[in-house]
Amino acid sequence: MEVTNAPAAPVRALVTGAGGFVGRHLLAHLLDSTDWHVYCSTRAQVREAQLSERMSMLPCDLLDPERTRQMVEQVVPGFVFHLAAQSNVQQAFKDPEGTFTSNVVGQLNLLNALRTVAPKARILVACSSEQYGLVRPEDTPIDEDVPFRPNNPYAVSKIAQDALALQHFLSWGQQTIRVRAFNHIGPGQSEHFVASAFARQVARIEVGLQEPVLQVGNLEAERDFTDVRDMVKAYLLAITKGEPGEVYNIGSGTAHTIQSLLDAFLSASKVPIEVRHDPTRMRPSDIPVLVCDASRFRERTGWAPEIPFEQTLLDILDYWRGRVRAET
Repeated sequence: MEVTNAPAAPVRALVTGAGGFVGRHLLAHLLDSTDWHVYCSTRAQVREAQLSERMSMLPCDLLDPERTRQMVEQVVPGFVFHLAAQSNVQQAFKDPEGTFTSNVVGQLNLLNALRTVAPKARILVACSSEQYGLVRPEDTPIDEDVPFRPNNPYAVSKIAQDALALQHFLSWGQQTIRVRAFNHIGPGQSEHFVASAFARQVARIEVGLQEPVLQVGNLEAERDFTDVRDMVKAYLLAITKGEPGEVYNIGSGTAHTIQSLLDAFLSASKVPIEVRHDPTRMRPSDIPVLVCDASRFRERTGWAPEIPFEQTLLDILDYWRGRVRAET
């Protein structure tokens, strides 16, 4: 009797925070670029257009350790993209305790469940450039050895996540890979973030839903912006090619002022717009310049961003134009 090998079981990937901005783009990239079965852990709904036979929804609050363990037992993932977090800096100032609990305790529950149920899983922990905080001029561009000088509660929570992932690698051998992502923007981002805040206002002004005045905060800050669609490609490379226990900065290596971002939206507007400064949009403590040195990650994976900055901004504006039209 001829014996044939049974087909290999599909690779299982778990994405926490799958209903968020980055999570939705990551799901689309995983479905396009892999044959994995993707399990979505989220407290929000994933759009119907993204659902497929290779995707399963698993509602879960990571602050519930028992439910988190049940979810991990159901999936037994080979890869875990841990994106779930409270990521709004202004909200972190308003509720530092809630931010720390959500970001750190949620990750601890997830790592503990994975340690016993899926100890060989490769785990990507999404950290942040905000951890570097008030960077000295001589430390720019920022590599992974620049010391942390956090200046907001969100940054402190991400430092704790970073350290917790390293501790679980050193103590338990869990295959954690940390990525410190610099600013990423793109279609679908919340209006609580600067590019979407500008684009949404422009879109509303164009159709007469808002007076032709655009409210702004600090325009002098310089940030390293990467399109989210390039960023999620980096995440897949990090989890498949990154070295467990290592940390990687991910960013474009180019700084843009918030003023240049604003100017691009004003130039693309169909109507004249006045600019006014809004004190409520200013952070209590802001960082003048954040520019990434991603050479460690490039050397390891060959990654480089592909989408031009200007195209990203136009795509964000078109996204908000569509949203505003749908709401009117």
